[in-house]
Amino acid sequence: MALDDAMPGRLARWLTAAEPDWEAVYAEQLPRVYNFFRYRFGASADVEDLTARTFEKAWRARSGYRRDLAGFSTWLLSIARNVAADYCRARKPTVALDDSLGLAASGTPEEDAARRSDAERLATLMAELPERERELLALKYGAGLTNRAIAKATGLSESNVGTIVHRAVETIRDRW
Repeated sequence: MALDDAMPGRLARWLTAAEPDWEAVYAEQLPRVYNFFRYRFGASADVEDLTARTFEKAWRARSGYRRDLAGFSTWLLSIARNVAADYCRARKPTVALDDSLGLAASGTPEEDAARRSDAERLATLMAELPERERELLALKYGAGLTNRAIAKATGLSESNVGTIVHRAVETIRDRW
């Protein structure tokens, strides 16, 4: 089953329509794209800009989308990956995953401090991983893609994606 086949709501309905319902696309895909960038670059204003740039590029390229080549979310995440690559090239040094201090607190001050500490620790460990592993983890856990969807988006085999993600997670666990 393709990733888009399992999508509920208005998004699945327009997949067979001539022109997508961009309001539905935005509403249903925004969290996935935003989280992809957040995993890659941390919680910063740049993440919002990159997310907006992705949807703008998708809108401009909408006539070039071909359902026979890829599911819509795979196509959109490919655009997001290209936006991320352009962003990294423009900045030269890669940006480490920043702490997520800007997120709304939802617990006691002690719980919030522990969560911030864990986020900082994870950001540090993620920054130590090679670029390819960081990207695959961002696609897997930030964008919520399956190994199959990641394989399609990156050109790696599904088995290779699973192996790399597993080893990256194990590396983080070992260093935790």
